[in-house]
Amino acid sequence: MEEQMQEVVPMPRLGEMAPDFEAPTTHGVLKLSDFKGSWLIMFSHPADFTPVCTTEFMAFAQIHPELQKRGVELLGLSVDSITSHIAWARNIEEKTGVKITFPIIADLNKDVSTKFGMVHPGQSKTETVRTVFVIDPKQVIRLILYYPLSTGRNMDEIMRVIDALQTTDANGVATPANWRPGEKVIVPPPSTQEMAEDRLKQGYECVDWYFCKKNV
Repeated sequence: MEEQMQEVVPMPRLGEMAPDFEAPTTHGVLKLSDFKGSWLIMFSHPADFTPVCTTEFMAFAQIHPELQKRGVELLGLSVDSITSHIAWARNIEEKTGVKITFPIIADLNKDVSTKFGMVHPGQSKTETVRTVFVIDPKQVIRLILYYPLSTGRNMDEIMRVIDALQTTDANGVATPANWRPGEKVIVPPPSTQEMAEDRLKQGYECVDWYFCKKNV
């Protein structure tokens, strides 16, 4: 008897529109389009009431005010139920004093996690891995990060990439390795010989014609 072929769902990619959805959350039923006009960090975790996920939720809650100052909202997800999410959020606040201030999707049927490629059978057939999607105000996917079940995420890096993306959008530049706000940014390379020759007269900090930095 031939095995049934499983439907292959395309994985989301950078520069593409994020797939819309409607799902129950701890803040009521929400759609991705409800967040249009603001930046969104949408992230999944393997399971409620687990230690690594608990540290992550506390960390996300602690950076939430700084994210909101930048026009960024948070949206969590796992395949646990609404009841489990509520009980876990209450437990975190009771035991640690950290209040979970953002909604959490209850994706029991895996509809949303399938659309976003959050279930990796090599890690777990039943749990979502630790993914991070940064979605811009036009609902375009700008960043995707995947972490294994055993490794908690780094909030400093998540804040850094938000600052980098917003800086590049606002100024038409790029950011170098390990860039932090306040440091010089990279001027896009010239596209003509004339621009290359003119580049060195602009007052930039240049290593060579193709590699120049400036302040913003």
